[in-house]
Amino acid sequence: MAKCDHCGAHVSGRFARVFADESGTILACPNCSANAGIAEVSRDRAGNIR
Repeated sequence: MAKCDHCGAHVSGRFARVFADESGTILACPNCSANAGIAEVSRDRAGNIR
């Protein structure tokens, strides 16, 4: 089962396919970010890692 790499919460395979980056990393999920802003939070967190 997939999990958020930021908070460790479990996410569905469908969520992982949509929101994971090209390496399979999930940087945001409904547990640690607002539903409406998951893509934006993921981009922001990815920018801070690299």
